[in-house]
Amino acid sequence: MKPMRLLRASLPAACLLLLLLLAACREAGEAPPAPAPAVAPAPAAPASAPADDADATAEVPSLRVTTVDGKPWDLAGHRGRWVVVNFWATWCAPCLKEMPDLSALDTMREHVEVIGLAYEEIEPAAMQAFLDKHPVAYPIAVVDVYEPPADFATPRGLPTTYLIAPDGKVARHFLGPVTAAEIETAIAAAGGPRAG
Repeated sequence: MKPMRLLRASLPAACLLLLLLLAACREAGEAPPAPAPAVAPAPAAPASAPADDADATAEVPSLRVTTVDGKPWDLAGHRGRWVVVNFWATWCAPCLKEMPDLSALDTMREHVEVIGLAYEEIEPAAMQAFLDKHPVAYPIAVVDVYEPPADFATPRGLPTTYLIAPDGKVARHFLGPVTAAEIETAIAAAGGPRAG
């Protein structure tokens, strides 16, 4: 029994010694290998999480997509209104939870429009079947996860929502689920009409 305990106790030290020896064998100035890229999207952040200022979203982003029902949709054509650009996916529970709230916002506020960008690999027929079971009042487009809209940062987690002001500029970026009340508060804070 005693030799086995000794072997177990010395195993971590031996592994550490081996790692140090391997690191010493690297040529001077050689950079350590880069970590492997993450395969799965990051988990959704809380609704109150501020967006990272370093994201690669254009100040005045452009967005042209074709919705699931085959209609073209162009962000520039919606100037003069507040536009909510919502990245989501059918497998994302927080995304599904916020959809009815976003749909109500789109329906009840004349000055606000919502566009849903399904950020997943899904066939249009499967998306249409999903929307038949989970209907929303706003248009939905499926975006390519390998070539997402260039003027928006690649989503690090879902849902991710952008509030675009009537002048076309990004007024707010929400990471994680968002409510209609939070969007209306952000609109009022940016000088837009207050909900009443």
